[in-house]
Amino acid sequence: MTGEGSTGTPDAGRPAKFRGRLRTVLLVVESVFVLGLLIVWLSSPAIRHSRSLWVLFFYCFPSQFVLAALPHEPVVLFFGKFYPAWTVALTATAGTLITEVINYTIFESLADLETFQRIRRGRLVSRLVALFRKAPFPTLWIAGLTPVPFYPFRFLVAMARTPLSLYALAVVLSRFPRFLLLAFLGRALAIPNSVIIGLFVALLIPALVPFVREKFRRPPAGEGPPPAP
Repeated sequence: MTGEGSTGTPDAGRPAKFRGRLRTVLLVVESVFVLGLLIVWLSSPAIRHSRSLWVLFFYCFPSQFVLAALPHEPVVLFFGKFYPAWTVALTATAGTLITEVINYTIFESLADLETFQRIRRGRLVSRLVALFRKAPFPTLWIAGLTPVPFYPFRFLVAMARTPLSLYALAVVLSRFPRFLLLAFLGRALAIPNSVIIGLFVALLIPALVPFVREKFRRPPAGEGPPPAP
């Protein structure tokens, strides 16, 4: 007869397995959804030049997803020319909040992987996580408000096991004033579309440089293609 404290029954691990499979399904669905939005946006000139606030809302997904390379600032400046600043800011904040909730679930899943755990146990990363835990909200608020890259803080949130509620609050309270300022500048300065496009390209290049460099990187000496049989 098995004691009450026994955990050796076949059913004991089923809830954990179910949660793991559910996480995997959500991860795949979320990634496919954002990738689909990105493909639609890049392949449709009509959508890219549309002034509908729905375009701004859905653009937040590919531009804020995980390690996204697409800049959001030029798009907010563009919509700021046609709508009140608070309307643009609310729309962009809503899209960003939903995207960051998706990011949170993805990084939370990655945090359970052994590779992620090994990185977490490294001396430098452990110190960064310890520092982040001392003031998570102010750190996230400053990172979300300023132009610094935000994606490293998504890793810190996962490693530090920061609650979703605190993360979501920091995103809203930092991104809304940032978007409000950008939208206000878009209207106040009446920035020409050519300048906005130039800014978009200028912000996109630094994100693409590592990929291009890796693609065209020459193999080290002696590491050429294998000889033909």
